[in-house]
Amino acid sequence: MSFPPSAAYLALNPLGSVPFLEDDGGAALNESIAMMLYLAQKYGPTPLLPGKDDPMLGRVLQMTVFGEAAISAEMNSLLAAHFAAPQAEKRNWSVRTQEARIERSVAYAADMLGGGPFFAGADVTLADISVSCALGIWNGALGKALPDKLVAYRQRLAARPAYQRALAAHS
Repeated sequence: MSFPPSAAYLALNPLGSVPFLEDDGGAALNESIAMMLYLAQKYGPTPLLPGKDDPMLGRVLQMTVFGEAAISAEMNSLLAAHFAAPQAEKRNWSVRTQEARIERSVAYAADMLGGGPFFAGADVTLADISVSCALGIWNGALGKALPDKLVAYRQRLAARPAYQRALAAHS
Protein backbone atom coordinates (compact mmCIF):
# COMPACT_ATOMS: atom_id res chain seq x y z
CA MET A 1 0.00 0.00 0.00
CA SER A 2 1.09 3.52 -0.55
CA PHE A 3 2.20 6.01 2.06
CA PRO A 4 0.43 8.18 2.82
CA PRO A 5 -2.61 5.91 2.38
CA SER A 6 -4.78 6.53 -0.66
CA ALA A 7 -8.27 8.00 -0.41
CA ALA A 8 -9.68 4.61 -1.43
CA TYR A 9 -7.86 2.87 1.43
CA LEU A 10 -8.95 5.57 3.91
CA ALA A 11 -12.55 5.06 2.79
CA LEU A 12 -12.23 1.41 3.89
CA ASN A 13 -10.06 2.05 6.95
CA PRO A 14 -10.28 5.66 8.20
CA LEU A 15 -7.27 5.13 10.49
CA GLY A 16 -5.12 4.31 7.50
CA SER A 17 -3.40 1.66 9.61
CA VAL A 18 -1.90 -1.66 8.57
CA PRO A 19 -2.96 -4.40 8.76
CA PHE A 20 -6.56 -4.21 7.59
CA LEU A 21 -8.89 -7.11 6.80
CA GLU A 22 -12.15 -6.97 4.93
CA ASP A 23 -13.82 -10.37 4.88
CA ASP A 24 -16.43 -11.53 2.41
CA GLY A 25 -18.74 -11.92 5.40
CA GLY A 26 -18.82 -8.15 5.87
CA ALA A 27 -16.31 -7.81 8.70
CA ALA A 28 -13.84 -4.92 8.44
CA LEU A 29 -11.09 -5.12 11.04
CA ASN A 30 -7.99 -2.99 11.61
CA GLU A 31 -6.52 -4.65 14.70
CA SER A 32 -4.25 -7.63 14.13
CA ILE A 33 -5.27 -9.60 17.21
CA ALA A 34 -8.96 -9.07 16.44
CA MET A 35 -8.24 -10.39 12.93
CA MET A 36 -6.52 -13.49 14.26
CA LEU A 37 -9.31 -14.27 16.70
CA TYR A 38 -12.00 -13.52 14.12
CA LEU A 39 -10.47 -15.78 11.46
CA ALA A 40 -9.84 -18.62 13.93
CA GLN A 41 -13.42 -18.46 15.22
CA LYS A 42 -15.15 -17.87 11.90
CA TYR A 43 -13.25 -20.42 9.83
CA GLY A 44 -12.21 -22.85 12.59
CA PRO A 45 -12.00 -24.99 14.46
CA THR A 46 -8.25 -24.76 14.15
CA PRO A 47 -5.35 -25.99 16.29
CA LEU A 48 -4.24 -22.35 16.43
CA LEU A 49 -7.04 -21.58 18.93
CA PRO A 50 -7.97 -24.23 21.50
CA GLY A 51 -11.65 -24.87 22.14
CA LYS A 52 -13.52 -23.41 25.09
CA ASP A 53 -13.00 -26.55 27.20
CA ASP A 54 -9.28 -26.85 26.52
CA PRO A 55 -7.18 -25.85 29.56
CA MET A 56 -4.69 -24.08 27.23
CA LEU A 57 -7.29 -21.58 25.94
CA GLY A 58 -6.53 -19.03 28.66
CA ARG A 59 -2.80 -19.20 28.06
CA VAL A 60 -3.23 -18.86 24.29
CA LEU A 61 -5.48 -15.81 24.71
CA GLN A 62 -3.15 -14.24 27.28
CA MET A 63 -0.01 -14.67 25.21
CA THR A 64 -1.76 -13.64 21.98
CA VAL A 65 -2.81 -10.31 23.50
CA PHE A 66 0.54 -10.00 25.32
CA GLY A 67 2.47 -10.19 22.03
CA GLU A 68 0.59 -7.19 20.68
CA ALA A 69 -0.12 -5.15 23.81
CA ALA A 70 3.09 -5.61 25.78
CA ILE A 71 5.66 -5.90 23.00
CA SER A 72 4.46 -4.78 19.55
CA ALA A 73 2.43 -1.76 20.61
CA GLU A 74 5.28 -0.59 22.80
CA MET A 75 7.58 -0.65 19.78
CA ASN A 76 5.75 1.88 17.62
CA SER A 77 7.51 4.86 19.17
CA LEU A 78 10.85 3.02 19.07
CA LEU A 79 10.46 2.34 15.37
CA ALA A 80 9.60 5.99 14.75
CA ALA A 81 12.63 7.15 16.74
CA HIS A 82 14.94 4.63 15.08
CA PHE A 83 13.93 5.42 11.52
CA ALA A 84 12.64 9.00 11.58
CA ALA A 85 13.86 10.97 14.58
CA PRO A 86 16.69 13.47 14.32
CA GLN A 87 19.98 11.96 15.47
CA ALA A 88 19.91 13.86 18.78
CA GLU A 89 16.50 12.38 19.64
CA LYS A 90 17.13 8.74 18.73
CA ARG A 91 18.23 7.85 22.30
CA ASN A 92 16.09 10.25 24.36
CA TRP A 93 14.68 9.27 27.75
CA SER A 94 11.37 8.02 26.36
CA VAL A 95 13.19 5.70 23.96
CA ARG A 96 15.34 4.34 26.77
CA THR A 97 12.26 3.86 28.99
CA GLN A 98 10.36 2.02 26.24
CA GLU A 99 13.36 -0.20 25.56
CA ALA A 100 13.55 -1.14 29.24
CA ARG A 101 9.83 -2.02 29.27
CA ILE A 102 10.17 -4.20 26.22
CA GLU A 103 13.28 -5.88 27.61
CA ARG A 104 11.19 -6.87 30.67
CA SER A 105 8.45 -8.19 28.40
CA VAL A 106 10.95 -10.17 26.33
CA ALA A 107 12.36 -11.72 29.51
CA TYR A 108 8.80 -12.54 30.62
CA ALA A 109 8.15 -14.22 27.26
CA ALA A 110 11.26 -16.35 27.73
CA ASP A 111 10.02 -17.36 31.19
CA MET A 112 6.53 -18.14 29.86
CA LEU A 113 8.00 -20.35 27.15
CA GLY A 114 9.45 -22.51 29.89
CA GLY A 115 10.90 -25.74 28.59
CA GLY A 116 8.24 -26.31 25.97
CA PRO A 117 8.67 -25.83 22.26
CA PHE A 118 5.84 -23.27 21.97
CA PHE A 119 3.88 -20.95 24.25
CA ALA A 120 0.96 -23.31 24.78
CA GLY A 121 2.55 -26.72 24.58
CA ALA A 122 3.64 -28.89 21.68
CA ASP A 123 1.72 -27.08 18.93
CA VAL A 124 1.87 -23.63 17.36
CA THR A 125 -1.06 -21.39 18.31
CA LEU A 126 -2.15 -17.80 17.81
CA ALA A 127 0.06 -16.98 20.80
CA ASP A 128 3.13 -18.00 18.84
CA ILE A 129 2.09 -15.99 15.79
CA SER A 130 1.58 -12.88 17.91
CA VAL A 131 4.67 -13.13 20.11
CA SER A 132 7.02 -14.27 17.34
CA CYS A 133 6.00 -11.35 15.16
CA ALA A 134 6.79 -8.93 17.99
CA LEU A 135 10.12 -10.64 18.68
CA GLY A 136 10.96 -10.44 14.99
CA ILE A 137 10.48 -6.67 14.98
CA TRP A 138 12.49 -6.28 18.19
CA ASN A 139 15.35 -8.42 16.92
CA GLY A 140 15.20 -7.62 13.21
CA ALA A 141 14.10 -4.04 12.63
CA LEU A 142 15.53 -2.69 15.88
CA GLY A 143 18.55 -5.01 16.13
CA LYS A 144 17.94 -5.92 19.78
CA ALA A 145 19.22 -9.15 21.29
CA LEU A 146 16.97 -12.00 22.38
CA PRO A 147 17.65 -14.51 25.17
CA ASP A 148 19.06 -17.80 23.85
CA LYS A 149 15.78 -19.56 24.68
CA LEU A 150 13.87 -17.19 22.37
CA VAL A 151 16.49 -17.46 19.62
CA ALA A 152 16.01 -21.25 19.67
CA TYR A 153 12.22 -20.75 19.74
CA ARG A 154 12.33 -18.54 16.64
CA GLN A 155 14.55 -21.10 14.92
CA ARG A 156 11.96 -23.83 15.65
CA LEU A 157 9.25 -21.67 14.13
CA ALA A 158 11.37 -20.86 11.07
CA ALA A 159 12.06 -24.56 10.47
CA ARG A 160 8.35 -25.39 10.20
CA PRO A 161 7.15 -26.25 6.67
CA ALA A 162 4.35 -23.64 6.79
CA TYR A 163 6.87 -20.92 7.65
CA GLN A 164 9.13 -22.03 4.80
CA ARG A 165 6.19 -21.93 2.35
CA ALA A 166 5.20 -18.44 3.47
CA LEU A 167 8.79 -17.24 3.18
CA ALA A 168 9.10 -18.69 -0.33
CA ALA A 169 5.82 -17.07 -1.40
CA HIS A 170 7.11 -13.62 -0.34
CA SER A 171 10.63 -13.94 -1.73
